Amino acid sequence: MEFLSWKVEDGVANVTIARPPANALSRGIIAEVNAVLDAVEHDDAVRVLVLHGEGRFFSAGADIKEFTGVESGEEFTKLASNGQQVFERLESFPKPVIAAIHGAALGGGLELAMSCHMRFVTESAKLGLPELQLGLIPGFGGTQRLPRYVGVAKAAEMMFTSEPISGTEAVQWGLANRAFSEETLLEETLKIAKSIAKKSPIALKAAIQTLQYAKHASFYEGIEAEAKSFGTVFVTEDAKEGIQAFIEKREPMFTGR
Repeated sequence: MEFLSWKVEDGVANVTIARPPANALSRGIIAEVNAVLDAVEHDDAVRVLVLHGEGRFFSAGADIKEFTGVESGEEFTKLASNGQQVFERLESFPKPVIAAIHGAALGGGLELAMSCHMRFVTESAKLGLPELQLGLIPGFGGTQRLPRYVGVAKAAEMMFTSEPISGTEAVQWGLANRAFSEETLLEETLKIAKSIAKKSPIALKAAIQTLQYAKHASFYEGIEAEAKSFGTVFVTEDAKEGIQAFIEKREPMFTGR
């Protein structure tokens, strides 16, 4: 791959975006995100993914230069739809995906991060959707995901003013999970990811699937799906191991069966 690389340790695939100087989100990066998902989806050695940027930024936004060769509205719609499809796959991926954000996650970079299941940030990170500054709107799901995290009013404020918020504010607003220092962000994120990787992959997949109902379906559809998933998970070997380990006061050893 040209822009993404990863290494696996303790069940965690540590994925790095490397497209200096700003890790601008290009068609190439989006395609490689999809390729990484292809590579790890059925790899039992990978239970959690961590996505972060090399250098000064997570991703400072879409590669505007790629827009200059696009002339018709239909081409822009196709461009947006392609990115949306990959990000939707990321959001519903059966293994937890965590974004570790430092420097800036702007425009397409924030849309990528919002497609992950969790976001950890540095206190001084800048998160925003500044597209209106260019006479555009977000096109990779930002207009839909941001209001789900921060509410419609705050999402409107972020988009209309084009002003980013800090990592600390992102945690307060519900856009990010936790804030760490610049020096400890990746270390702390990987530590949390490795603790998640010890959980049953079957239960993790079921939790991800049922959480999607909270975003996209009614409460009653969600609890019905929860009950079905609970019954499916309860009869697995992992569930039996987890219960037995609890009784015996030891760490469970989940096998994904």
